[in-house]
Amino acid sequence: MSCPYLEYRDGSDDPGREPFDEERAYCTAADRFVQPMRADICTDRYDLVHERDCEIYREHADDADPAADGGEAPGADETGGEDA
Repeated sequence: MSCPYLEYRDGSDDPGREPFDEERAYCTAADRFVQPMRADICTDRYDLVHERDCEIYREHADDADPAADGGEAPGADETGGEDA
C-alpha cells in the first residue's frame, strides 16, 4: 500500500513557474517535494515499508493516532509521509 501522504504533482504552486515535464513526488506531511528515492519508500518498493522505514510517516502517524489518547486507531488515510 502506498503512503497516503504521497501525491504526484505536475508543478509548483509558486506563481510564474513553468509546469514540470514529468510529475514529481510530493509529501503532504512534510509539505514539500521529495527525491525519487524517498518516493520508493512511500510506495513500498524494494522491500521498503513506509510505516517502518520513514521517520516522517512515523512522526505524523504518532501525532494522528488517537489510540495513544485512549481513542480508536486511525484509518489508513490518516497516516503516512515521506521526505527528502
